[in-house]
Amino acid sequence: MSDLLIRNLSALVTCDDNDTLLHGVDVYCKDGIIRAIGKNLPQSAAREIDGTHLLCYPGLINTHHHLYQQFSRNLPQVQNMELFDWLKTLYEIWKNLDTQVVRYSSLTGMGELMKNGCTTCFDHHYVFPAGAGDLIGTQLEAADALGIRMVCSRGSMDLSVKDGGLPPDSVVQSVDAILKDCAHVIEAYHDPSFGSMRQIVLAPCSPFSVSAELLRQSAIFARQYGVRLHTHLCETKDEENYTLSRCGLRPLAYMASLGWIGDDVWYAHGIHFTDEELDLLAETGTGVAHCPISNMKLSSGIARIPDMLARGVKVGLAVDGSASQDGSNLLEEIRVCFLLHRLNSSKEAPSGYDVLKMATRGSASLLGRTDIGSVEVGKCADLFLVDSRRLELVGATYDPKNLFGTVGLRGAVDYTIVNGKITVENGHLTRIDEPTVADQARKICDSYLSRP
Repeated sequence: MSDLLIRNLSALVTCDDNDTLLHGVDVYCKDGIIRAIGKNLPQSAAREIDGTHLLCYPGLINTHHHLYQQFSRNLPQVQNMELFDWLKTLYEIWKNLDTQVVRYSSLTGMGELMKNGCTTCFDHHYVFPAGAGDLIGTQLEAADALGIRMVCSRGSMDLSVKDGGLPPDSVVQSVDAILKDCAHVIEAYHDPSFGSMRQIVLAPCSPFSVSAELLRQSAIFARQYGVRLHTHLCETKDEENYTLSRCGLRPLAYMASLGWIGDDVWYAHGIHFTDEELDLLAETGTGVAHCPISNMKLSSGIARIPDMLARGVKVGLAVDGSASQDGSNLLEEIRVCFLLHRLNSSKEAPSGYDVLKMATRGSASLLGRTDIGSVEVGKCADLFLVDSRRLELVGATYDPKNLFGTVGLRGAVDYTIVNGKITVENGHLTRIDEPTVADQARKICDSYLSRP
């Protein structure tokens, strides 16, 4: 039994169905669930937080990441490359992944997410070098250590350079080997229950690194096991040209022909969709994880987010891999997203609050979760708190709904709470020794990058 009471919040941005904004209310959490919201609640708790000067928001939900890339950021050899050349260069580093690299890249990447208000992370891991060990189990151990809610993917690749793909032979596997391990990972780790802290998704990498057979079988397999499907799609014109030349179909039509359409599917990026394709996404409930900073860094393009939202396409927010975003900060992604679409779409752009909802409710919908994404009685106690008295927020808190799009936040949040437990306090992770983990991670990163 555990409980937490936050008293007299300066503002509570709920992101509920009515976009409710509350002032001066308490939030009572017990056993990981929000049990009551209101003024002067009669409950007491083992831990109480004075919310008099605090702004409260639903925990952010990251819907597309590559945590293993944390140790291949800001490398001089890939500056100014676009996606295909960037991938081919970095695969020569990623082929050396092992459990130690994955453990510490996950601890540092998810730690940064949590320090910036993120309470749920979906990671798209698809690089499984031969003999690397249990990489998914390792990621989940890191998530448990931090206290973050995590959705892992059993990603996959079966087309190497010799088959016309991009990755080296050492990181691809046969369809049979992939499906066998998918079954093992789902059976060992997937928890579909309300409030689950760990779930599994099947996520072949992309149309240009996996075969049609792997995509087809993955879709069948996922539906047999009741798990969701995810991959990259419509990220670049190179990808579009690839599927047109090899299959005679645009990327979405190709994926739809293999069973990859529906409300259990979401795609990362989704930049180069046509009007007709956006209509199909809306009609079928197929979602898109928007990665604005990565899209900008790799010169991939600007996703048509205003058009998606106008049509009712499910859209969530994501930081993408640490090597293309160069960080794991979803709050930063909110502000960049807001500014990018203001520049590109003017009055048609989503507001700062709209983008916040993309990173909370929208992201929850991509993961098929109804238990997270808003601060409401009966939902999981996932939220973050920011002190409104900060110097950099003077004069900026009159509109707390739009704050992170218009003003943003410099520095870590004051509290992150996951499943009713304080995982970040005064801007620091509570469950690991940050300096020790950072020091060990640097040593592992140096060793990893020096491997041939």
